[in-house]
Amino acid sequence: MNQQLIVENIRNLTNVLPLEKIQLFDQDLVIVVKSNILLDVLLFFKYHISYQFDVLTCISGVDYPNKKYRFKLVYELLSIKYNIRIRIKTFAHELVSVDSCDKLYFTAGWYECEIWDMFGIFFKNHSNLKRILTDYGFEGYPLRKDFPLSGFVEMRYHETEKRVINESIELCQEYRTFKFLSPW
Repeated sequence: MNQQLIVENIRNLTNVLPLEKIQLFDQDLVIVVKSNILLDVLLFFKYHISYQFDVLTCISGVDYPNKKYRFKLVYELLSIKYNIRIRIKTFAHELVSVDSCDKLYFTAGWYECEIWDMFGIFFKNHSNLKRILTDYGFEGYPLRKDFPLSGFVEMRYHETEKRVINESIELCQEYRTFKFLSPW
């Protein structure tokens, strides 16, 4: 199927689905949708006879801390029958959960666990949402832009106790007053 034909079909889809934006970027089709209809859009593109995007290749997240909806989720789909790819983007923030698509695409389970572990985006109705890249006692979400580079907890070997201990990191810095008097 020709890519131009799919673009025309998707422009006709705006009458059926409430799509926010349609873009063509480097021979890839990009669609922006609201997070509350994301699962319906994914279901439509997987099972519709004209599209058949039956492979989810990746879900990735991006953090924009200065925006109202600070997290962008990008779902990349592949149609093997028509040999075309599509990106579906949605936006969320800390207080909004996104519907899980792990029952629709089996590969989504791992990606959603990774995004929850790294960004803190909760996926509603996920079958087994857990930390997979950080430890279970880990505090915070390391890929957020407001996460400190040194973390919150320091692990070190205590010589007198002969064991590894966990200590909270206290980042204190003396406030300095600079007197900009010229020596010349």
